Amino acid sequence: MRSEGTTNENEVIALHLTSDLNVSDLDNATWSHAQPVPIIRYWSGEPAPASRHAEARLLWSDQALHARFTCHQAEPLIISAEPKIEQKTMGLWDRDVCEIFIAPDPNAVEHYFELEAAPTGEWLDVAIQWQPEGRTADWNFDSGMTTAARVADARVTLAMRIPWSASIPQPQQGDRWRVNLFRCVGKDPDRGYLAWQATKMPKPGFHLPEVFGWLIFA
Repeated sequence: MRSEGTTNENEVIALHLTSDLNVSDLDNATWSHAQPVPIIRYWSGEPAPASRHAEARLLWSDQALHARFTCHQAEPLIISAEPKIEQKTMGLWDRDVCEIFIAPDPNAVEHYFELEAAPTGEWLDVAIQWQPEGRTADWNFDSGMTTAARVADARVTLAMRIPWSASIPQPQQGDRWRVNLFRCVGKDPDRGYLAWQATKMPKPGFHLPEVFGWLIFA
């Protein structure tokens, strides 16, 4: 695995793994080498309180993209009382969740994939396409993603394993994709929508691909 490099505030480096990770191996030593990406501001760009801060780290192997989120949890969890993890959970974005949006083709950032994981282990994957008439979503998209979660000591740790496929193809070292990272936490009227790259939309929202940052495969 290569060492971490220096990035700009809108870049995240994903280091290459010589062997794949099990999604449930949340404390694998290789995570300590990954670049920490702070998620500390709301979608508006305003600072979020430290009690809601999260951090993401990304790694990749010849088999999959790996994402791990570590989140402060100082308030009651907003989760399903009866989670179902054998299939995607619609409406997951209305509860506590972490999300990654990725656009493998940087010249077509309007076509991207939304992948979510919750503290319950629930998950959601959807393919998004922006067109002149508006945003469309392919809810039948199947990424093959798996997730793992742990809640302990006022902290939530979430992981996603997203295998390479025809839709999300294996990159080459040096490739640059577009990416954004998010956390939703709490309930109304003080629900928090945190974004790595702020969208600054009039209302809380994440679907603004032109503000995505860069994911660099090292």
